[in-house]
Amino acid sequence: MAVLGARKSILRPKRHGGEHHRVTFVELFFDLVFVFAVTQISHTMVTHLTPFGAAQAVLMLMAVWWVWIFTSWVTNWVDPDQPPVRLMLFVLMLAGLILSTSLPRAFGEAGLAFAIAYVVMQVGRSLFMLWATRQHHRANFLNFQRITAWLILSGLFWIAGGMAEGNIRFVLWLVALLIEFAGPSAGFWTPGLGGSATADWAIEGGHMAERCGLFVIIALGESVLVTGATFATLEWTWVNLAAFASAFGGSVAMWWIYFNIGAEKASHNISHAADPGRLARANYTYIHILLVAGIIVCAVADELTLAHPLGHADAAAAAAIVGGPAIYLVGNLLFKWSVYGRPPLSHMVGLALLGLTIPLGTSIAPLALGAAATAILITVAVWESISLKPSEGGDGVHSHGVET
Repeated sequence: MAVLGARKSILRPKRHGGEHHRVTFVELFFDLVFVFAVTQISHTMVTHLTPFGAAQAVLMLMAVWWVWIFTSWVTNWVDPDQPPVRLMLFVLMLAGLILSTSLPRAFGEAGLAFAIAYVVMQVGRSLFMLWATRQHHRANFLNFQRITAWLILSGLFWIAGGMAEGNIRFVLWLVALLIEFAGPSAGFWTPGLGGSATADWAIEGGHMAERCGLFVIIALGESVLVTGATFATLEWTWVNLAAFASAFGGSVAMWWIYFNIGAEKASHNISHAADPGRLARANYTYIHILLVAGIIVCAVADELTLAHPLGHADAAAAAAIVGGPAIYLVGNLLFKWSVYGRPPLSHMVGLALLGLTIPLGTSIAPLALGAAATAILITVAVWESISLKPSEGGDGVHSHGVET
């Protein structure tokens, strides 16, 4: 019977009164694999900055994000301090290292290795949850029967893509991702098992918010790492120092835009929501991938700008310099729209200002274009901070007015 289901519960004990479990050290240790994965994606984009190369990088980022966010849902339900859960995370880390190592050659000779590592992580983790919940959480046991069925279906396309070549591999992997991304929205509806309601996904909202905030930190860390590593190879000229300052200023502005107000407010809202599963699915499972994508593209833009600050930017570099901040602002806009119930005006104006820089993209130096993008991000951060000054509410949390 122990083989079919855990005798002892390894689920997280419930917290009450708005409290939530903190992120554990083993979860932070697990995230180190994804620091490497984000770095691999960023470096791959720099060396393959073409439309098809960008599409491949987006697909890889979606896969990396999906395997991470699914694991975050799982560790929201099971206790990482329990030995079986820690062992599961260590096994996932090993597979994750193989997956991350194969990223630069995923569309070449390492395609099958990437696909096998990915499927092992997705299906293996779900099988573990079937074992963990069978005797201790009937609703989630049924949920993971559905999830496992969807992941096995998508896994067939991942493996088939790994054995295919060229454009066929891309198409098969795209189909696999579309299946997986459709799963949560469809409630993982499965013949004979029906579908899951978000009310069945009884998550601890504060923990999920903290986990996703930490992944944003991982992505921002990659941006800072790229800035520092590239600048370390350059001479300390005024031009290079200006490019370095612009890149660092952009990273600080991105941190401020997300963490100063939005992350805390979202954590409070989801912790006190009647249906936290619905908010977690929209805000964290889907929207946050735009934030991470924007940061990674900004890191690529920073590396290109530091390497060639003067002259005229080519179309690919200009697209990265303007597109990275734009993607990041769109992600924050959607995230805060869901949190506040209205889109922040500062973010809409910021996007409009970025749009005005597009005609200048290939006619001015990368440094000038990057400095303009950084100035826009800083403007958005300052505007939002002034408009939504936090005031201590009666419930002890920050309350915010309408952004003006």
